[in-house]
Amino acid sequence: MSADEIRGEAHGTAPAPLSVLDLVTVGSGHTATDALRTSVGLARLTESRGFHRYWVAEHHSMPGVASSSPAVILAHLAAHTSRIRLGSGGVMLPNHAPLVIAEQFGTLQAMAPGRIDLGLGRAPGTDGATAAALRRAEGRGESADDFPQQLAELIRFLDDDFPDGHPYRRVHAVPGPVQGTSPGGVQSPHRPPVWLLGSSGFSARLAGVLGLPFAFAHHFSAQNTVPALDLYRESFRPSAVLDKPYALIGVSVLAADDEKEARRQVLATGLNMVRLRTGRPGLFPSPEEAEAHAFSPLEREFVDSWNANIIHGTADEVRSGLDALHKRTAADELMITSHAHEGALRLRSYELLAEEFGLPRD
Repeated sequence: MSADEIRGEAHGTAPAPLSVLDLVTVGSGHTATDALRTSVGLARLTESRGFHRYWVAEHHSMPGVASSSPAVILAHLAAHTSRIRLGSGGVMLPNHAPLVIAEQFGTLQAMAPGRIDLGLGRAPGTDGATAAALRRAEGRGESADDFPQQLAELIRFLDDDFPDGHPYRRVHAVPGPVQGTSPGGVQSPHRPPVWLLGSSGFSARLAGVLGLPFAFAHHFSAQNTVPALDLYRESFRPSAVLDKPYALIGVSVLAADDEKEARRQVLATGLNMVRLRTGRPGLFPSPEEAEAHAFSPLEREFVDSWNANIIHGTADEVRSGLDALHKRTAADELMITSHAHEGALRLRSYELLAEEFGLPRD
């Protein structure tokens, strides 16, 4: 793994490399098949327009999110793209045995050599009951203190370097380094870069101490963004992976052809979050559903607060918002996540951004 695999190059007039975070949104009246087809189209569009990487997130038991199996989706996207980096944003490490993750991402790296990122989170990405159903072992990975040990085990599987005497010394993640070099002289693909994800200071500090790249979830923890990035940079120790900190932030963005339409779409995002936060997750609502909903004063306050962190409007308005956010955070990369009921609107949002920032067209 090299720093070049992590760092992107700024394209066009964007303040930093632009990337994509996809939750594979399923709108009301649509199916998971529709959502996955949209993801293929979006991956191909953003690859052709110079976006740097494309990540999918792990979520469970949410009808409006079809990304419960990142490795499966990434394999599908790898078959429909050729250059854009693909990765997890992220895989929730407490939900899985480290060996399983090492095998899955070793397989992905063999499918798309040099294009895979392994982003890891320490939250379950779901409620307690679903987390228990995933783990099938009460208490496994419940403590945040377990995450560094799980991470260390995963990295040892990826590198195939358990020390002599360790119970896993003869356990190998395949595909992986144990396969060595083929008779034709082709070396097995090296492991994908590991990223730590977070929405607070814990992963920020750990990523810094380990010298790993860090991804912060600004899109749902905006108030913690600057403190977490400061902590990451202050804690950073150069490593074999990075000689200096590299941080990206996830940003909710929706660009539309006119400001009014952007506001309509973002209102639906607000209703979706109201339902999620009150234990009533469902398919992503349409703008018409949102406009017909009788928001209570408390719901309206929540929606206004949530939507204030979504950069939305026309392309030039979104550009101004992203420029200001980059100036405030000095993020090395901006990872855009766009939510809308219709897949075509999501594709249009990224297309407008590409045009506004003058990203190269393939």
